[in-house]
Amino acid sequence: MADTMQFDLVSPERRLASLRAASVQIPGADGDMTAMPDHAPLITTLRPGILKVSGPDGTQDFAVTGGFAEISAQGMSVLAEKAMPVAEVTAAEMDALMAQAKAAAEGASGPARDNADKLVADVAALRAAVGV
Repeated sequence: MADTMQFDLVSPERRLASLRAASVQIPGADGDMTAMPDHAPLITTLRPGILKVSGPDGTQDFAVTGGFAEISAQGMSVLAEKAMPVAEVTAAEMDALMAQAKAAAEGASGPARDNADKLVADVAALRAAVGV
């Protein structure tokens, strides 16, 4: 099918998705992007955010905390540090992620502090996006 591509999403805990997708929106470390069939080959890192998969069976949203995405003309694979369907995200999980991000920021300085502060902001935005 030229109008869809293979999409796979895995985390260390489980495989979350293996399906045909018309488009996948990802929270790239350098900005949000959308991958579609026949995309130019690309590997990018992810930041905390919402990954949206649109396909013949509808749209699925996943919360990711980071990881890597490999995109090719035939498909896309996402290796997430942590990922879960948005419907499964709990306030307790978001509290734990925020605590980890804040702890990293408190112990950092210089450019590492800038990156840690960005992580805190990204986790706060993820929390707002999932609504918990």
